[in-house]
Amino acid sequence: MNMNKSSVEVASGKEGQDGRPAVGPTYRNILSEHGFPAPDPDISTAWDSFRLSVEKHPGNKMLGWRELVHDKWGPYVWKTYKEVYQDVLDIGSALRACGAQPGARIGIYGANCPQWIVAMEACNAQSLICVPLYDTLGPTAIDFILEHAEIDYVFVHPKKFGELLSPDCFSSRRLKSVVCFTSFATEENKKARDVGIQTYSWNQFLQMGKEEPSETVPPQTINICTIMYTSGTSGEPKGVVITHENVAMFIRGLDLFMEQFEDKMTVDDVYLSFLPLAHILDRVIEEYFFRKGASVGYFHGNINELSEDLMELKPTFFAGVPRVFERVYEGIKKGVEVLNPRRRKIFDLLYQYKLFWMNLGFKHKNASPLSDLIAFRKVKNKLGGRVRLIVCGAAPWSKEIEEFLRVTCCCFVFQGYGLTETCGLSTHCMPDDMSMLGAVGVPSIYTELRLEEVPEMGYNPLSDPPRGEICVRGKSVFSGYYKNPQLTKESIIDGWFHTGDIGEILPNGALKIIDRKKHLIKLSQGEYIALEYLEKIYAVSPIVEDIWVYGDSFKSMLVAVVVPNEDYSQKWADQNGYQGNFTQLCSRADLKTYVHSELKAAAERNKLRGFEYVKGVIIESQTFETIPDLMTPTMKKKRDRMLKHYQVAIDEMYSILAQAKH
Repeated sequence: MNMNKSSVEVASGKEGQDGRPAVGPTYRNILSEHGFPAPDPDISTAWDSFRLSVEKHPGNKMLGWRELVHDKWGPYVWKTYKEVYQDVLDIGSALRACGAQPGARIGIYGANCPQWIVAMEACNAQSLICVPLYDTLGPTAIDFILEHAEIDYVFVHPKKFGELLSPDCFSSRRLKSVVCFTSFATEENKKARDVGIQTYSWNQFLQMGKEEPSETVPPQTINICTIMYTSGTSGEPKGVVITHENVAMFIRGLDLFMEQFEDKMTVDDVYLSFLPLAHILDRVIEEYFFRKGASVGYFHGNINELSEDLMELKPTFFAGVPRVFERVYEGIKKGVEVLNPRRRKIFDLLYQYKLFWMNLGFKHKNASPLSDLIAFRKVKNKLGGRVRLIVCGAAPWSKEIEEFLRVTCCCFVFQGYGLTETCGLSTHCMPDDMSMLGAVGVPSIYTELRLEEVPEMGYNPLSDPPRGEICVRGKSVFSGYYKNPQLTKESIIDGWFHTGDIGEILPNGALKIIDRKKHLIKLSQGEYIALEYLEKIYAVSPIVEDIWVYGDSFKSMLVAVVVPNEDYSQKWADQNGYQGNFTQLCSRADLKTYVHSELKAAAERNKLRGFEYVKGVIIESQTFETIPDLMTPTMKKKRDRMLKHYQVAIDEMYSILAQAKH
């Protein structure tokens, strides 16, 4: 494939008319230049994909996990496609025996494990709708989802059962049955029965299905496959409706994409699953692995011991969010730093030599086999020794880290871009194409992309370079937000889903993410943060006169610039025996500590999630409106000007936080 023709303009842009913003040309993948390719006639639903894999690869290893033996994690044990299929039929039959009818919403709550997938596929088998309940959304959000999606049946990890029955989760009262991934303790069973909930261990539920078998009820293309709840700007989750067609077309698109390359995916490929299955990235990766008859092994639950699972499983495919790869990068760099000066110099020379040839267009495996043998093979061994492909998603990562991993990991390394609303993939980079370094690639095969003008931010898709809000449409784009027609109408206009991300089209046709439109950002671990919503919460603290919360998508923590309330600051000073005017008080480190403690208290009162806590505070003695050009005439913060004004202080704060972390 000619990478410079990997996307193509198929329609002209046009200037805005009648107050409407200008729009840029429409971009498509080169394989969709003359229209989207025909779908796979054998796969129209997620259930088709799994069922056909069972027929083709019944004896292949499908789901693997590690068991605790004498307080140590043992080797991976596996279930084959045929064995998993039988469990799926039994669990689906048990759901029907409990009263679940096609179209019912089934909750799944807990960490990644084989039971998670069996429950999901059982939903597909019986035309039920899988609704993941995500751990970090907290009990209030769980309560909202149970009620909003009208969930009567939940599969749950034993560690999460208590949260379902907590006083904060009033909607647990609507639950009819709860199935444990393993088994419940006696007191938990009693607690559930006391509120009218029937409980089952996993084995009990399997046995029920064996004793009361039901025929499968295969879904139709237009049926809902899953409702995935994601963070909303007001703190209330929004349910993204993904149909079976969305999943089937995602799978078909990846099939066509993979056919273009020399290195094919095979049934021998192995994926280590540790990103939350309740998020779209891991979910669609596993869907595709099942499509190919390949294997998925689950981490044993402790992210800090992930390297142990890597060494035991030896995966061929590794996917993560930027924070994961930051840790990999930091670990490699530390290993290099402890080398003696001579070996460190050799490493640097080999790095630059291989990078030179990669930048000339050589494939990673041909750029410098000697460098790989002498130095970089050891880096690959840290990931288990067999990794062929590394993919980063969920948030943008550093260009420096991407380059470093491309050179040192001896495998394909690239990133893609997508949202839950786009079934996880809107664009993807090309393997071994260094011109896409720092970009998120070109449109996927069943996706069209265009940029739309954002005049208030100065972005125009008809300028050079083209810049604007990223809008997508296509076969894998969601159908709307569950029970929220207004939000759907606001987000999907004339068939185009408005992502809220600001992109730039590079000369080679690749897309680069450069900004956010509504200040809903992702931190490096992939979690959405609604900055203005957090500012409203923190501003309620009496010590806060004004606050600006800042998050960097390449960082995992939030920082804030706070203007303290002068009266409360003076009261604090009097209570602690401090003297001086307001400006002098604002320079005191202990006032900063006090303000930080008040922000933490506000976060706790409002049950914010850990990544929504402000980790570093910068004190400003002047109000923002008195500092030139930081506010609009309507007193809204100009976030880009705020960043420019406080950039030095923010960089220093992140440096301090990084040092404290280590």
